[in-house]
Amino acid sequence: MRDALARMRVMRTVERPPQLFVRGQGSWLWDAEGDAYLDFNQGGAVNSLGHSPSVLVSALRRQVENLINPGAGYYNLGMLKLATRLCHATDSDQAYFLSSGAEANEVAIRLARKWGQLHRGGAGRIVTAFNGSPDKASVRPGSEAGAAGFTSVPFNDLGALAAALDEQTVAVMLEPLLGEAGAIPAPLEYLQGVARLCRERGLLLILDELQTGIGRCGALLAEELYGVRADVVTLGKGLGGGVPLAALLARGNACCFEPGDLIGSCHSDSLATGAGLAVLDAVLEPGFLEHVRTVGEHLSEGLAQLARRHGHGPLRGHGLLLGLPLVGLSAPAVVKAALKERLLIDAPQAHCLGFSPALTVSHGNIDEMLKRLTRALGRISGRN
Repeated sequence: MRDALARMRVMRTVERPPQLFVRGQGSWLWDAEGDAYLDFNQGGAVNSLGHSPSVLVSALRRQVENLINPGAGYYNLGMLKLATRLCHATDSDQAYFLSSGAEANEVAIRLARKWGQLHRGGAGRIVTAFNGSPDKASVRPGSEAGAAGFTSVPFNDLGALAAALDEQTVAVMLEPLLGEAGAIPAPLEYLQGVARLCRERGLLLILDELQTGIGRCGALLAEELYGVRADVVTLGKGLGGGVPLAALLARGNACCFEPGDLIGSCHSDSLATGAGLAVLDAVLEPGFLEHVRTVGEHLSEGLAQLARRHGHGPLRGHGLLLGLPLVGLSAPAVVKAALKERLLIDAPQAHCLGFSPALTVSHGNIDEMLKRLTRALGRISGRN
């Protein structure tokens, strides 16, 4: 009864299942009844190292004992260490830390427009790419079709993008992989073509790597898979390992913010940057990204075989950010059936399943997930 009353106090902005999770470790979650669930969603790729990893727990404990938040107007040690480490690892020149990916994208847009004032005669239009319909735009802030200062073109249509570029354009901003559209990766020739157009037209390239960054695709940044180099990169989700943290990275003359340009913007704190440093150090450990690539291949192979057996697919995505299109089945229905098998997966689209397990996931975890997913699909098709 007490839980029921407490649930009524929480604004019902999403439909939540009845499970009350109280503990997590690695790829597993336990509910209040003591039942264990295999988590292949991880908060939508937020828990990059899984639930309550020891390196993150230790870092947070140390930081809480020393300093949580000195205020946005002061340097703190975590800020300096993480900026230095992140810039060195990504070959960037400056970093700025925030609390959410939406804020990071918003600030990237403000940075581009400041750059446009300095280098393109005040140009400020941002061209973004969407998949299918403008309401599924790849860049969240302000990217709806018709929004002032934005032009949206179809994803993977280089001709349409080129035609949208004019003297009022300052930047192209897109995701290397459309996560919310169901893990649709940009083709190599498309993203390289976008980068080439930006160079030729003197525009900034902004890559939204909120989901794809920090090792999720088997490289520290997904841009590495494509052989491109963005002027501005936004990071979020996995950077804090579950702690709210995002970052803006800038390179070359895109580093043009001055004191006073971001008054009123949200800034991160010592606790969050301490978490980010622990996550980044773990991801940069020798062999870590190789592990992500290896288990990513194992997961891809297993899901592809399952899809062929059940008449679904083809599988898409990179590394440990994968989407499985379904034929004739509702993805939310499969998610509910998987929950009965104590498996947590996502449905980013009505007919597409999403998988974003911990980067530390094991081969055994993957094999167990495939068994549970097979049973869930059997539930839906009436075979179980």
